[in-house]
Amino acid sequence: MTHFKNYNNTIDTLKQLGTNHYQIKTVTTGDIWEIDLEKNTLYPLMHINPINAVAQNNQMTLNFQVFVMDLVFPDESNEQEVLSDCLSICNDLIGTLKNGESLYLSGASEGENPAYFTEGDITIEPFTERFDNSVSGWVFTLPIIIENDYNTCIAPQQTVYAGK
Repeated sequence: MTHFKNYNNTIDTLKQLGTNHYQIKTVTTGDIWEIDLEKNTLYPLMHINPINAVAQNNQMTLNFQVFVMDLVFPDESNEQEVLSDCLSICNDLIGTLKNGESLYLSGASEGENPAYFTEGDITIEPFTERFDNSVSGWVFTLPIIIENDYNTCIAPQQTVYAGK
């Protein structure tokens, strides 16, 4: 049994991957300026920022920026450890998607094939003091590939024939 994949359930799957990770304490989505950095936020934080969607033959690639960050002490004495831990979390998330396990982790039906994939090299970039809070971490662009059959039979539109 195949389930239709779209933006909503792709975001839900990514959020669930973050929630299922034992180190991540908060998962948020939205524009980069919507990252919740309030003092009551639990860290490490994973934020999913949608970038764009690329329509291709029989598939669509949804591109996201994924931020993984944690608090750094005022004297920055733990910054190296924060960067190391956050990079490890990024590696876990990418590895889960590259190995096709993401659908199983997000509550899919037993026996269903994974339907979210990523391919190619992924560059993970560090950041320090990028936001108002004292956080450091990593950001990477994550291309999620989903099947797309462009089924116009179900499109909510009137069929128009030329010349009639």
